[in-house]
Amino acid sequence: MPALPKRNKRAPSSIEFNHAMVYVRDLAPALRFYADVLGFKVIEQFGAGYARLRSPRGQTTLALHVAEPGKEPPRAEGVRLYFETTDLDDVCAALEASGTVLTQPPKMMPWGWRHAYVDDPDGHEISLYWAGRKRFRKTTMLKR
Repeated sequence: MPALPKRNKRAPSSIEFNHAMVYVRDLAPALRFYADVLGFKVIEQFGAGYARLRSPRGQTTLALHVAEPGKEPPRAEGVRLYFETTDLDDVCAALEASGTVLTQPPKMMPWGWRHAYVDDPDGHEISLYWAGRKRFRKTTMLKR
């Protein structure tokens, strides 16, 4: 196993995660999914090519951007969006009632967080989860 790089003790401390950009084929189905199904609030929309949304609790934003005409959206292999909710089971039940298919129903994971998975209209995998107090703690793997 390769050694980890040394941590830069003078790394900028003012950096804050702002938003994720999700490239889509068509803005309308993506907006329906993120706004109508997941409850994000539209901050602004520019035609049929771009929209910026605020999370239901208002702490983060997500941008939806249509790929160039005639081109497939860039694939973000290895990237998954995570949305935390205290009401995981209720959220999943509401998603299923709206016709959204869960690729994995809520399940306790070995690291102690409950996760469910769903794909957005463009096939981007999304994790809905609840970590609670464990969110900022080191992971202790549970026995299976």
